[in-house]
Amino acid sequence: MGRQGFRFAVAGVFLISLIGLAACGAPRPLGAVGTVREGFRIGLLLPEKGDSRYDKYDRPSITKALAALCPRCEVVYANAERDHIRQERQMDAMLSEGIKVFILGAVDVKAIASAVARAKFHGAKVVAYDRLANGPIDAYVSYDDHQIGRMQGQALLEAIRAGGDLRRGPIVMINGSPADRAAADVKAGAHAVLDGQVTIGREYDIPSRSPETAAAAAANAFTVLGAQKVVGVYVADDRMAAGVAAIMVRARLSPGTPLTGEGAEVSAIQRILNGAQTMTVYKPVAPEAGNAARLAVDLGSGRIVYGTATVVNGTTVAIPAMITPPVVVTSANVIATVVKDGLLTPGEVVRRPAGPARPSMSVTH
Repeated sequence: MGRQGFRFAVAGVFLISLIGLAACGAPRPLGAVGTVREGFRIGLLLPEKGDSRYDKYDRPSITKALAALCPRCEVVYANAERDHIRQERQMDAMLSEGIKVFILGAVDVKAIASAVARAKFHGAKVVAYDRLANGPIDAYVSYDDHQIGRMQGQALLEAIRAGGDLRRGPIVMINGSPADRAAADVKAGAHAVLDGQVTIGREYDIPSRSPETAAAAAANAFTVLGAQKVVGVYVADDRMAAGVAAIMVRARLSPGTPLTGEGAEVSAIQRILNGAQTMTVYKPVAPEAGNAARLAVDLGSGRIVYGTATVVNGTTVAIPAMITPPVVVTSANVIATVVKDGLLTPGEVVRRPAGPARPSMSVTH
C-alpha cells in the first residue's frame, strides 16, 4: 500500500470511529457516574422519623426535585431512625449495590466520616444534607447555623424584655450535641446575642439532643436557681424543647416564661399556638431539597459544582455549600410560614386556650 492509500485507510478508520461515537453518544465527562439521559441511582439517607420533618417533608421534596431534574434517575431511600450505626450500614449496603451518588442527612456527623471515606474510595459522590458530615464530602446544603442561634437569642431577649428588666433573673441554656459542628455554630450565634444582656444561670450541652436528658438538665437548673426566679429558657431545638416544656410546667415556672426552639416540628407549632413555647426557627424545606437535588445530579453527571459559600468540616476544606435563609416562627406568622408551605393545614391551626399564656412577639428579620 502506498502512502496515499495508507492515508485513506487511516482516514476511513477515524471516520468509522467518529460514527461509532455518534451512535453511542458522547463520552461521559471525567468523574461522571452516569448521564441525565440514561439516569442513575441516587441514595437518599435521612436521619430520623417520628415528629421530625425529614421523612414527612424532606423525602418527598427531594424526590420531587430529583424527578424534575433527572426523570430517569432512581431514588433509593433509607432512614436511620436516629441510629448512627444503622446509617453506616445503610450507606455500605447501597455502595455494595453499586450506588455512587448520595444525599446524606447524618445522624452523627463525626461517626459517619468513615462511611463517607469508604464511599469516596469507591468513587461515589456525597452531598451532605442539613448537617455538615465529616469526611471527604463533595457538597453541602443547609442553613446559616450561626444566624439560627442569633435569631433564637434575639427572640428570647425580646420576649424577656416584654415582661420586664432583662437582668431581673437568670436564664437557662440547653444547647445541642457537643459532637455536632452545626450545634456549636448555633450555640455561638446565641451567645453572640445573649452574652452581656442577660445572666446565664446554668448552661448544658446535650449529647444526641435527647429530650429526656434536656428535661433532666432543665429540672436540675430550676432546682438550683429557683424556678420562680428563671426569666427565660433557651433551648436549641424543638425535640429538646418538648421535654423542657413539660418540666417547666411541673416545676411551676411563672406563666409566660419564654422558651425557644428550632425545627418547626408540628408539636412545637402546637406548643406555640397553645402558649407553651415562644418561638421556633423554620428552615424552609423546598429550597434546601431543590439545592440538594441539583448538586446530586450535577455531581453524578460529572459537572463542576458551585455554591453560595464554601465550608470546612474538619477533614475537608473549600466544600461548595448552598445556604438557605431560616425564618423565625411565632404565633403571629404561623399562617404565613408553615401553613403556607404545607407543614400544617389550616384546620390544624388552633387558637390559644383562654387563660395566661406566654407573651407573643413581633420579630423582624
